[in-house]
Order: sequence, then structure tokens, then C-alpha cells
Amino acid sequence: MKAAVIVYPGSNCDRDLAVAFERAGAEVQMVWHKETDLPAGLDIVGVPGGFSYGDYLRCGAIAAQSPISKALIDFVHAGGHAIGICNGFQVLTETGLLPGALMRNAGLKFICKSVGLRVATADSVFTRGLSEGDVIHLPVAHHDGNYIVAPDELKTLQDQDRIAFTYTDNPNGSVADIAGVLSENRRVLGLMPHPERAVDDSHGGSDGTAIFRAIAGLTEPA
Repeated sequence: MKAAVIVYPGSNCDRDLAVAFERAGAEVQMVWHKETDLPAGLDIVGVPGGFSYGDYLRCGAIAAQSPISKALIDFVHAGGHAIGICNGFQVLTETGLLPGALMRNAGLKFICKSVGLRVATADSVFTRGLSEGDVIHLPVAHHDGNYIVAPDELKTLQDQDRIAFTYTDNPNGSVADIAGVLSENRRVLGLMPHPERAVDDSHGGSDGTAIFRAIAGLTEPA
């Protein structure tokens, strides 16, 4: 599997994401935000967590205007896969690759802790190997993780089985307890919790490994 990890000014989980991909067997290339093209032959692009451009203006909005983000949009529209984590989820909503927006946490405080996530669908390349209803535990670290979406878009997400994960105990006020959503073609996942920070028992848990193992299946024969 070939993966790329985009690096924006302020990204701080890019190395963690690259290591998680590598542990799943991927060949990983880091791509700076000023680049105008992605490497050829990629299976997936990772948009990491962190504070791109200091999280100023709207979180992810400036990053969405970077040259490499245009290449990411083209890659996804051509059928490529992508995963955006935390700030990366924010970037994906700002590019229009995923619906909704991430707003300030309902409690107006930064949250940094492990949370329970319920698998809402196993029908994606990111959640296969898990079962609907399974509960995994991943860390969150965000101030702007309150996922909002218009009522009609929420109904579409529900009707199309595009809610990937929900919180077992909502930490930030996200509508319908949503922690992660899929694109219409199910090839893009955005989620606020950090699976790349839970791929080794020394992290305090390794539940994130299941997501990267599932992604690794992209190169397996059907």
C-alpha cells in the first residue's frame, strides 16, 4: 500500500500518522502543503491532526486553500481514498469533501482524554474487520470538535449509512453523537478522535490498529 501524509504549517500529528500507516505495511511519503501534485500511484492520503495555520479563522479553512489541497480534491474525485483526523477532519469539511462543520466544543474547553466510540457501520474500507455496535477507545485532543450538520444532511448521512462512529459519551456536543462520517462514495473518512495515537499498547491502548489494518486491505485482491 502506498500512502501520503500531507504536512501543513502547524501539523503536529503527521509523523504519528505516518508511523501508523507504516505499521500497517504502507510505504509512506510526506507531502508539504506547497506542493501542487501528489505522488503517483497512491492508495490513500492522510490529512493529519494538529493546528494547521494555528487554527486561526475557521479551523482548517486556510489549509483547505493550500496548493496540495486542490490536488487532494482531484485525487478524491478521481476515486482515491482519504482519511482526515481531528484538524484533518476539519480540513476535509472545509474543502467540501465531507459535509458539515466542526465548531467550538459545547463546553468551550479543550478536551484531551480517551473516549469510547461505537462503530456505526462496518460497511467501509476503514471499518471492515470491526462489527456494527463494537466499542473501541481512542484519544481526543481538540477545542473545535463539535460536529454540526444541517437537518437534511443529517438525514442523508443516516439514510445512506454514512455515520462511521458515534461517541458513547458525547464530549463536545456533536449532533447525534457523531464522531466520524463517510463521503457519499464511502472512500473518505473524517473523524475527530486519533486512531494513530492508539496503535501500540505503550500508548495506553491499541484500538486504532483495527482502522489501519482495514485500510491496509485496499491493496488486497477482492
